[in-house]
Amino acid sequence: MPDAVPVDLQTLKIDRAPRSATRRRSNPWPLRLAGLAAAGGALWLFWPQLQALADRVRLPEVRTVVVAAAPPAASAALRGAAANGYVVAARRAALSSDVPGRIVELAVREGSVVKQGDIVARLFADEYRAALQRAEAEFATAKAGVARAEANAAAAAAELRQAQASVDGVQAQRAEAAAQWTWAEAEFARVQDLLRTGVGSDRDLDRARSDRDAAAARQQSAAAAFAGSQRAVDTARSRAAVAEADRTVAAAQRDAAAAARDQAQATLDKTDVRAPFDGIVVLKDAEVGEVVSPNVQGGSTARGAVCTMVDFASLEVQAHVPETSLGSVQLGAPADVFLDAFPDAPYPGVVDRIWPTADRQKATVEVRVRLERRDDRLRPEMGVRIVFRAAGAPEPGPAAGPPAILVAETAVVRIADRDGVFVLDRERVRFQPVTAGERKNGRTAVTAGLSPGQTVVLAPPPSLQDGDRVRIAAN
Repeated sequence: MPDAVPVDLQTLKIDRAPRSATRRRSNPWPLRLAGLAAAGGALWLFWPQLQALADRVRLPEVRTVVVAAAPPAASAALRGAAANGYVVAARRAALSSDVPGRIVELAVREGSVVKQGDIVARLFADEYRAALQRAEAEFATAKAGVARAEANAAAAAAELRQAQASVDGVQAQRAEAAAQWTWAEAEFARVQDLLRTGVGSDRDLDRARSDRDAAAARQQSAAAAFAGSQRAVDTARSRAAVAEADRTVAAAQRDAAAAARDQAQATLDKTDVRAPFDGIVVLKDAEVGEVVSPNVQGGSTARGAVCTMVDFASLEVQAHVPETSLGSVQLGAPADVFLDAFPDAPYPGVVDRIWPTADRQKATVEVRVRLERRDDRLRPEMGVRIVFRAAGAPEPGPAAGPPAILVAETAVVRIADRDGVFVLDRERVRFQPVTAGERKNGRTAVTAGLSPGQTVVLAPPPSLQDGDRVRIAAN
């Protein structure tokens, strides 16, 4: 059996002393200093939040805005009624052909400048060209028929003249035969008288009788020839009438052929789409290979137009003026047009037309303004702001003075009989006197005392004083 290990019984002794006595024997200042340090650190760390909380409770809350120079359109709106509108073209055309066809050539694109009569597009026209050639051949045939009919009429007229001349010759022969018969009859009577008195002979009587009978025969022959010549004249006259009728028919056929030729030419010309006036192409509606038709109906794949063009010389402004402002718009009155794209340069205009009816849904009346000046910046469908100037109001520009600063009407307050605004300077506000101008639509024009870039208080509370600290509201 191994030897036993000795055990120190002192290490197993339990300390029976009270804990309060042990705590009293330790130093408390380190713990206190540590607590103070922790409290100071927390105060330093959360001081901005605590200060913001205090300011939120103690300081007045205000809303602010940074002022800027008013744009010309806004400044001009103070001098008259204003409305929004668009630039439109009084002359606008969607070009198409009067005949359906497939486009084989397109000579324009968006922005192309065209003159009146320029060819914009060509359609497939082989059929119309062949029809024109046929019509021209028929016209040539009709012209030849007219020439032949005129020749026949001329021949018939010559034959009639010849027949009439023959009648005159036969008439002369007839008169001569009648004269000879009269002489022969008188000679026969004289010979008979001489024979009865015994002076003449039977031989003289027989010769006188023979001469009388011969003269009578010649007279009958001349009468027959005259009747024949009369019939020849009638025949020639009938032939001339027929020839004249044939010439009239041939001329009518020629005119009909000419009309058919002109119609074929016009139909062929319709395959060339031409510009009806000087302008600019603003929209290309079809491409080469597509079919266009003037009578497009639902479900058809044909295009209704080749392109759309406008006359930039006819650009004007279309505005929808509220009924409440219509009293400020007069025919012939001046108006200032401000482009949304270029608001710094107003365009002078004149009220040209006021629509006789109103839009009951929008409670507006359409007004057209004629532009007194146009340039390359104007484009159809551009948005504009129109100011209808009141009588005696100055034109926008240097003559109207520098641009005003527009602020909300609630920002301008009156203190000690002076108009002014509260300007924010860091965390404090100071009262700054201003010169207030016209007030309209909840805005006031400040002509002096305020500079662009300054921050003003909107609707300051009545208790706000010069130099007070304020709290900015979150917008």
